[in-house]
Amino acid sequence: MLKSKNWHQKHRDDLDYGSRIADSVAKGMGSWKFIIIQTVLVVLWMGLNLVAFVQHWDVYPFILLNLLFSTQAAYAAPIIMMSQNRQNERDRVQAQADYQTNIDAKLEIEALAAKLNSIEVEKLDKIMRMLEEMKS
Repeated sequence: MLKSKNWHQKHRDDLDYGSRIADSVAKGMGSWKFIIIQTVLVVLWMGLNLVAFVQHWDVYPFILLNLLFSTQAAYAAPIIMMSQNRQNERDRVQAQADYQTNIDAKLEIEALAAKLNSIEVEKLDKIMRMLEEMKS
């Protein structure tokens, strides 16, 4: 039995390799796990450079660390924006699907209301005929 795909499954299946990577990077960088790991690494970096007795590879004010953060931000920002653009596209597709569902539901409700109205009219006509027959 074939199952039809919903809009989210279709959208996910249409993503290319780069889009999947961008979504994974954005998901990873937007997590507490990433923030905690990065914080631990920064504290270690600073701590080791402050207490190093012989060799400081990045002395205060940690210019190399700032360069690493700048490079990370230069790559992360466009990747995250690509992921956000895809999220916006997914939202538009979902809104369109919801709109179409609402239109279909409205048409079905109107058809049911018309059918109920015709049944009601038929019942009233039948009752009136029965009353007229009882009078005669």
